[in-house]
Formats: sequence, structure tokens, C-alpha cells
Amino acid sequence: MKNNNEMLALFENYLAQMQLPEEPQLLYQPIIYAMSAGGKRIRPTLLLLSCEAFGGDVRDAMSAAAAVEMFHNFTLLHDDIMDNALVRRGKPSVYAEWGENVAILSGDAMMIYAYKLLRNVPDEKLPRIMDIFSEMALQVCEGQQYDMDFEHLKKVAVAEYMNMIELKTSVLLAGSAMIGAVMGGASEEDCRKIYRYALELGLAFQLQDDLLDSYGAEKVLGKKIGGDILEGKKTCLMLNAMSRATEQDREVLRHTHLDTSLSAEQKIARVKEVYDRYDIPHIINQQITTRFERALTILSTLDIPAERTVYLKEFAQNLMGREK
Repeated sequence: MKNNNEMLALFENYLAQMQLPEEPQLLYQPIIYAMSAGGKRIRPTLLLLSCEAFGGDVRDAMSAAAAVEMFHNFTLLHDDIMDNALVRRGKPSVYAEWGENVAILSGDAMMIYAYKLLRNVPDEKLPRIMDIFSEMALQVCEGQQYDMDFEHLKKVAVAEYMNMIELKTSVLLAGSAMIGAVMGGASEEDCRKIYRYALELGLAFQLQDDLLDSYGAEKVLGKKIGGDILEGKKTCLMLNAMSRATEQDREVLRHTHLDTSLSAEQKIARVKEVYDRYDIPHIINQQITTRFERALTILSTLDIPAERTVYLKEFAQNLMGREK
């Protein structure tokens, strides 16, 4: 069996050999740019690890893994347009480099090409994988819409936020794991379990991402801390604090990011003072740990030898192992 790094290397080699059309240049060049910009490749890696864990041949699953990565990068192109984001992975975004119209059309082409890649899946498995992929893709769009809706709502419940990140973030990871399991010949019960494993892991990862945005180390993360606070974003920290705070502290949480008399550092410090008052970092850390441990527990119930889950456990540990 191949470990995480070996699987990633195999996938990168597959991507490097994948030939996209050259013309029209302004359609395909941004796709090549986006797909070659790096990224963790966590979704295709998990798909391939899942396939091999259930005894499948990862060579047969490469096109499905590429489809998932293509779809993921399509969502990033469109997200950058909606967020007016000029930087992606430390480089100019496609939106910044080529403009809105090109980013829309190239993104559309990426989504279509993702389905085209699925044609290489063995015929007997294609209908099931198409169902998983299409449902996954639709749910990601639903999650994005909820995320946009939240920007205009005065009040968002913690449960609503968790549902949103499940759809927007975790479903793509879970769908990837499930597709890999189908490719590996897993039973329907094990397919559902591996889906739940990845769903819990994805939720833990997103909660950790929210926490690190306010409490991480800039040198480790490679970005400024406190961006979510400065945007007044409704993260799990903000919503958990709002559900526990006095009305006076809620006013601080609602309006600090809009206070032009404060510097960015002062705004971040003021909001974090409220978070600390209600022990929000500890609460979120508990939630992260619970979901991470739940994911690992699910792995132990799969109907395969324990040694075949070693690299799925390693994947989970690597994903959650970022320094705080």
C-alpha cells in the first residue's frame, strides 16, 4: 500500500500528463494556470487512499481523482469572483489575471471537463459514481449560497453555520472518499461509513481553520491573523460567542469591525478579548477534538483489516496536524 506522499506523487504525475486543448487560449490557459498552482490535493489523495484501502487499483481511479480536483478548482475560480479575491495560493487569482468574464467561462469549462474525466471510470461503476459526484457538486453550490445568505442575516444559529460548512467544505471531501470506496469495491455500508469519516474530518478541519484565523501563528500559516474578525465574518467563534455573550458584548462583536477609529490590531484585540471572556477557543477546540476522534472511530468499524486503514488515519492526522 502507498502512503500519503506516494499517493500524492502519483496523482501529480497523472495531472502533469493530462493534456488539455490549446485553443481557444483564453479558455484553457487559465485552467492550466489554476490546476498547476499547487494546493494540498487533499480530495484526490483521499479518494485514492480510500480506493486502495478497499483493495482497488488506484490507476483505475486516477481520472475520478482528477475530476474531483478539477471540480474543486472550478469552485475556487467562481468563489474568487464572488469574493472579489485578487490572490489565490499566493499568486494572482484567475479573476485578477484575466478578468471576470474569462474566470466565469473557464470555470464553467472546468466543471464540464470534470464530468468528461469521469467517462474513464469503469462502466459498471459509472452510474453510482455519477450519482455521488452530481449530488456532491449540487450540495457544494447549496453551501456557497447559504454562506452568501449569512452575510445579510443579522442572526445565524450555530447549527445553521455547521450545516453550511458541511455542504460547502466537508461534502466535497466526503464525496471524494466515497467515490474512492466505490472504485475499490467497498460494500454500501462501508461506503456510507467512509463518507461519514470524511465528513467529520472535514468539519473538524474547517473549525480548526476558523480558530487558526484568529489564534494561529502568522509565520506558520503564511498569512495575517484576524482576517475573519476584520471582515465581521460569521465564523464558529463569532456565533458561539454571540450565543453566550451579554448584550453589551454582542454589540462589540457586531460593530467592532466597522469602527473607523480603531486600527486593525485594535479591532482584532477587542473581539478576541470577548472570545477569551467566554472561553471560546477552548469550546471550539473541544468540538474539533470530538469530530476528529469520531472520524477515527468510524475507521475502526470498517469491514476491512485494521492495517488497511493505517494511511487513512495518517491522512486525518496530517490534515489536522497544523501548528496553532
